[in-house]
Amino acid sequence: MGLADKVVISAALTGVAANRDQCKWIPYTPQEIAEEALRAYNAGAAIVHIHGREYDGAPSWRVEIFREIMQEVRKRCPVIINFSTGAVDVDRDTRIGHIRELRPEIAALNMGTMNYAKYSSKRRNFVFSMVFQNPFDDIMFFLDGMNQNGVKPECECFDLGHIESIPPLMDMGLLKNFQVSLIMGVVGGMGATARNLAHVSSVVPSGVAWQIIGISQEQWLLISTALALGGNIRVGLEDNFYLSPGKMAEGNGPLVEKAARMARDIGREPATVEEARAILKLNQPEERTKKAK
Repeated sequence: MGLADKVVISAALTGVAANRDQCKWIPYTPQEIAEEALRAYNAGAAIVHIHGREYDGAPSWRVEIFREIMQEVRKRCPVIINFSTGAVDVDRDTRIGHIRELRPEIAALNMGTMNYAKYSSKRRNFVFSMVFQNPFDDIMFFLDGMNQNGVKPECECFDLGHIESIPPLMDMGLLKNFQVSLIMGVVGGMGATARNLAHVSSVVPSGVAWQIIGISQEQWLLISTALALGGNIRVGLEDNFYLSPGKMAEGNGPLVEKAARMARDIGREPATVEEARAILKLNQPEERTKKAK
């Protein structure tokens, strides 16, 4: 089986919004996050996507927290680390500080400003609603920080216009070696449908790897579509708690196991860490350090 038949599975371990009242398996501390990273890796994930949390579960942007997470993950397994830069009402220097200091292999980069909300049909009202601000000046600022430190950008696109924002940044030389995440199911962004995914994946620049991030239980429909279209996939408690309606996953490992099983069912094998590095054109850690100097 060649690399073209392999699928890179990412696991988004914790996020910032969910808490243990909603799902008791959400990890908070660096040690808990690292244990979830190990479980995801053993289940078939090559990449873990991580937000920082204080020990009480509150969102954290402290470099010290991210450093401790990275150290704890590295003690346990060789999985590829992807740190988030996404935040609301956090200044941009803080959002990029841990990327500059710690140089993870990948950093998530939000590609546009949007209304970001969750709607409850039961309440007939929004559970929350905010403006997620990501102007081009900030995007270019983050790209400069990533490029200077040998960190690969993961362009997170919640809508078609976010994908269409990529070519100008490529033309400017700011986006070179990058990957794209198509995020579907957030109110204010793209709806979680197979038809939408088939279209927006066709707009991703030629030769650039992409993955699907499906929010809530529509995730499994989108994963099956992405697998058929040749894309990569992401699961994890940040995005979805459920293996099936009413059956909550007891951690990230079972979600990765289901995704890996779905891939194998159609003849695609989960990529190992080294295979994922080749597919995504990631430098080895020592090469990234050398290029960043």
